[in-house]
Amino acid sequence: MSVWGSLASIVAAIGSGGAQFVDRLVQLVLSRPEGTSTVGFTVAMIALSAKMAKADGVVTADEVIAFQELFEVPTGEEQNVARLFNLAKEDVAGFEIYAKKLADLFPYDRLTLIDILDGLFYIAKADGVVHEDEVSYLERVAEIFGLTSREFSRMMARHARAAGDPYLVLGLGPEASDEELKSRYRREVRETHPDRLIARGVPEEFVRIANDRMASLNDAWGQIRQERGI
Repeated sequence: MSVWGSLASIVAAIGSGGAQFVDRLVQLVLSRPEGTSTVGFTVAMIALSAKMAKADGVVTADEVIAFQELFEVPTGEEQNVARLFNLAKEDVAGFEIYAKKLADLFPYDRLTLIDILDGLFYIAKADGVVHEDEVSYLERVAEIFGLTSREFSRMMARHARAAGDPYLVLGLGPEASDEELKSRYRREVRETHPDRLIARGVPEEFVRIANDRMASLNDAWGQIRQERGI
């Protein structure tokens, strides 16, 4: 059964149940044995995205659209995804379980976990700003993923381009030489190629994350070059 067929079964089992029931059911799905990682990834991302969008108290249409951009849902499955998303967004509670499941799916793949958090940032900023409660939510997810505070700060700088530190976006300090900065920029561009993300096992739709990250890198490098005259 495909991931979308499995999702349809989950939604059918939910029936008219509310948020607490969907949380219990999704947790059961995520505890299934090895071999369901694709289903687990998709379900966990839907639930995490929905609960993150709810973190500031309001789920906007822009945030729902951003989620749909990240996950290209097959024709005929939109209703199943929407139902799971809508039930999960009723309450922020339970998100740590979903975050832990994703961390367990990629125990030795830090870069993929960063990609996933980037996806959540992508949704969070869809309404024009990452709210304080959303930042707290994302920071907690980063902790569960085992990411450092500096890694999280880099991501914040990347997604808040207007106020972000261009050096932090590249992961170096202002004391770095021109050559060091240029080398780091080129390396980050190589690592940001969509094929690299797909090779790490994230959905093909996540190329939008790569495009967003590339734009941030280019902005940061452009600011540094202008500042230094290089």
